[in-house]
Amino acid sequence: MFHTRLGDEWRHDYANVALGGGNLLILLLGFKLQSGSGWQITFALIGLTSFWAWYANLKRHRTVADTPTSRIASAPQGYIELVGHGRQPPGEGLVSPTSGLPCLWYRYRIERKNGDRWEQVESGISSDTFGVDDGSGLMLIDPEGAEILTSRKQVSTTGDYRKTEWTLIEGEAMYVIGEHVTLGGPNAVLDKKADLSTLLAEWKRDKSALLARFDADRDGEISLDEWERARQAASEDVDRAHLDIRLKDGIHLMRKPAHGRPFLIANRKVGALARHFLLWSWAHLALMLAALLGLTMIGRVG
Repeated sequence: MFHTRLGDEWRHDYANVALGGGNLLILLLGFKLQSGSGWQITFALIGLTSFWAWYANLKRHRTVADTPTSRIASAPQGYIELVGHGRQPPGEGLVSPTSGLPCLWYRYRIERKNGDRWEQVESGISSDTFGVDDGSGLMLIDPEGAEILTSRKQVSTTGDYRKTEWTLIEGEAMYVIGEHVTLGGPNAVLDKKADLSTLLAEWKRDKSALLARFDADRDGEISLDEWERARQAASEDVDRAHLDIRLKDGIHLMRKPAHGRPFLIANRKVGALARHFLLWSWAHLALMLAALLGLTMIGRVG
């Protein structure tokens, strides 16, 4: 039987939860060592990891809160924020491998029960491109490398196996922040030198066709003059191909940005997402201050 959980997005931020569990293990290490130096190491590690998590969540909060929302129809190139609804692009739709239901994106985990523990035996994540529509146009989203937060989770148990999946589905609210690029179209970045070299290399591999087309004196070899004519013909072919690309409409795509900037996809509103990261930053800030307090108390006792 499937149990669908909506609204439990806090449980899906595994980086924060895992870090909290890691800090708990570090704290248990302090109890095991039971020494002043051991407690100093424990609190220092908790402080450092909490500082990193506080900074990462605060950075995401500021990014979401401070980046203006763009309209797809007039979206500039570069780092932008979009708000709309998920749309399945033309073509064959994506289907979840565990529930068999249509979706835009999925991640799944299959576990097998071993005594009183669940052990993972299989997992996977989709990489198919999907769309976001804000009423002014459609933007394609490449989820590769994205941090995806979804409140849509399904868990099923059959015998000794438990299947868990997270999905994004068509029609639900969608928030995306990342790099907007246009592939092809009038602004396409094309490299004639590289394309010409590639085309000539292809012609060289098919020597019979090259001779049939450019061996004017039929001596079975390509002379310097004949090779120059081949280069000129290849240059004209590349120019025509580049013109065709620039005359077509470009493909507008959101993808993972360079230089480590956040690439976020979430099925929630901007305000809720900003609060999500702000609350996590406060939680880690509290842990960091507690660790500093612990170091101070250990120092006084020592």
